[in-house]
Amino acid sequence: MGFSSFCLLQSQSSSSLSPSPRCIEHKNVNYAASKSSDSRFSVITVKKVSRRLILQFVGFNHICYACPVLAAPMMPDMKEPEVLRTLKLASGVRIQDIVEGEGPEAHGGDLVEFNYVCRRANGYFVYSTVDQFSGESKPVILPLDENQMIEGLKEVLTGMRVGGKRRALVPPSVGYVSENLKPVPEEFGPRRSLFSHAKEPLVFEVQLLKILSSA
Repeated sequence: MGFSSFCLLQSQSSSSLSPSPRCIEHKNVNYAASKSSDSRFSVITVKKVSRRLILQFVGFNHICYACPVLAAPMMPDMKEPEVLRTLKLASGVRIQDIVEGEGPEAHGGDLVEFNYVCRRANGYFVYSTVDQFSGESKPVILPLDENQMIEGLKEVLTGMRVGGKRRALVPPSVGYVSENLKPVPEEFGPRRSLFSHAKEPLVFEVQLLKILSSA
């Protein structure tokens, strides 16, 4: 992969990175280096640079990349799942339906089995019932009852069908207002992390696995 040209601005404080003003050959890729008149910086003008050569520059101290091409992400684009519908409830809960599911809907008082992932509103991971490495899951079994389950999650699960998936933003007013409400991780570390963020909105991604009994 080649680029026409780019510039690297390097501080003179790191003398080991200051190239001499001459032509250098690296793996059959030629580039010319020259210093600017400004004593504070060295400007290296590079032509026909391979990707491997660019990666060798990454990690050097005191380097400012002045090329927009280098700022482009190298990771492939991650596709968001298609959203079927979006709902905003009176409680402030915002729901996105991802997968419709099949069969009868879950209602208040039903005993349900589900997997979930909990994140902070900024995307930081808090807890998941599905292990991200092994894929093993520890589903939660709870009744759709606001005295046992946080009210916001009860609202998310109500109306879902088996196999359905939803993503929801749950405000703290209908979240973990009490430490007796579930779902709560069994492990001490994840449980402490969850309650440390209980006063902020949380994002839940939920998949309904079974409706074990109906009210």
